[in-house]
Amino acid sequence: MRTIDWVNEAVEIIDQTALPGEERVLRLHTVGELIAAIQSLAVRGAPALGVAGAFGVALAARIHLDDPAALDLAVQRIETARPTAVNLARGARRAAALLPHGPEAVLAEACAVRDEEIAASESMARLGADLVAELCGARPRLLTHCNTGALAAVTVGTALGVVGELHRRGRLAGVIASETRPLLQGARLTSWELTRWGIEHRVAVDSAGPFLMARGEVDAVILGADRICANGDVINKIGTYSHALGARRAGIPFLVVAPESTVDTSTATGADVEIEDRGSAEVTAWGEAVNPAFDVTPYDLVTAIVTDRRVIRVDRGEKP
Repeated sequence: MRTIDWVNEAVEIIDQTALPGEERVLRLHTVGELIAAIQSLAVRGAPALGVAGAFGVALAARIHLDDPAALDLAVQRIETARPTAVNLARGARRAAALLPHGPEAVLAEACAVRDEEIAASESMARLGADLVAELCGARPRLLTHCNTGALAAVTVGTALGVVGELHRRGRLAGVIASETRPLLQGARLTSWELTRWGIEHRVAVDSAGPFLMARGEVDAVILGADRICANGDVINKIGTYSHALGARRAGIPFLVVAPESTVDTSTATGADVEIEDRGSAEVTAWGEAVNPAFDVTPYDLVTAIVTDRRVIRVDRGEKP
């Protein structure tokens, strides 16, 4: 099952805001509809956003074929729909580079972005499972954060793809899914995917993660990234930094799984990344709130980064 795809001149997505109560497919025919889906998190996850960005440009190329100014504006709007994840702008720009060759060339490039992310997920699952087995031995107990399955990456997933591969190998003892406040991508989406895969798991509140590690109930933390900087700093869903601190204190591996398309060597450190604040409404109805969607995990808390092409042992001084 592909969670985002191009079908009959429109972008089709599984609406992640409706899960787990309803499995609803949205057909997006316009750039405005696509941007609204991105901003509402109906489609989310770094690899999936890269695909959404590329397909968005394919839509724009068809709609604004004879209006270059409107086309340029549409591409700009897609690139900047969410600022933190590098894949969105990268996917949009890659497809936009084919605009001089016409709409069909743009669509072909967007489909290539999709296909590369599918292949990347399959490769990350294998490399990541091999690394977890090396570091943790037989049948580890893993803690995940946010959602990193097919919903975030077209098929298979990033960190959750590794979990699935370990399960297929019979090498997984259990999973704790951090609920991931305020929108519960772990409790809603990761739990939904793990249930579909037949993987036993428990959901824990975000703040329980470090304590569960300290109590010896977790053998490794494994999660994704929205951007990996040149020095190895990891930008990921808010709460990631807390889990990294807990893992360091407990002496267990902290593993990041993300495709090469998420590695951003043009950004030196996490301090250079704009962190999206999504406003108070997602958090509280009783006053103002600060609501950063992401945090920065310093590279020195990371054990290893797994991409579709390599394993980067940050704990040994390796950099992206």
